[in-house]
Amino acid sequence: MDQNKQNEEDYGYQLFPERNSGRFKKGSVAESLFTFNHKCQVMLKVALDTSPYAKLLLGAMKQSGCTVYKERHFSCEDCDGIVSGGFDATTSQIVLCQNNIHQQAHMNRVVTHELIHSFDHCRAHVDWFDNFKHLACSEVRAANLSGDCSFSNELSRFKFGLKQHHQECVRDRALRSVLAVRKVSREEAEKAVDEVFESCFNDHEPFGRIPHSKNDAKYAYRDFQNRDRYYANL
Repeated sequence: MDQNKQNEEDYGYQLFPERNSGRFKKGSVAESLFTFNHKCQVMLKVALDTSPYAKLLLGAMKQSGCTVYKERHFSCEDCDGIVSGGFDATTSQIVLCQNNIHQQAHMNRVVTHELIHSFDHCRAHVDWFDNFKHLACSEVRAANLSGDCSFSNELSRFKFGLKQHHQECVRDRALRSVLAVRKVSREEAEKAVDEVFESCFNDHEPFGRIPHSKNDAKYAYRDFQNRDRYYANL
């Protein structure tokens, strides 16, 4: 990649200062005892062990040859602004913003959102840095399938359901995510999201449906397990 271009475009790394300082390798005793980090690690474990969204994505990635390991592929870090998490394609790590995630439900959504990016990275060989449409597509999928736009979450944001409300929420959140990590105009970001929206909104892998609620995700996970058993017995 052209060095000048790389310096000009930081790809959202300014939101994750520990990525820039090279401090993203975890493991020291002092760090593990730090309150935010410890709470983040506990909530992460609960999410991976209990969230049907996360369990399905972990199973799908393992099936695709991209097994996820908690210690290797997740990193709890302090982040700038109000960002909650991110996927670092250069290290295949999911960053969880320990200073901005305070509730288990929020952790579950962030883990799911970033695991969708990780799943796309595994199965679709996304060109995160040079293909703007690839990024926009994964953001549409993450907003659509992670529960970000569930009725309860939108209600908590004082946004009430109208016709096509789910689609509008997905479009808006995908647009916001793109703008957070790329130095582009709103018009450029809207164009990229609009161009990929229909195909990426209708790509429901690996859920097979839009999991609008935790119960939907449970059913999707059950169906995924049944498919897995079926193919294992062929």
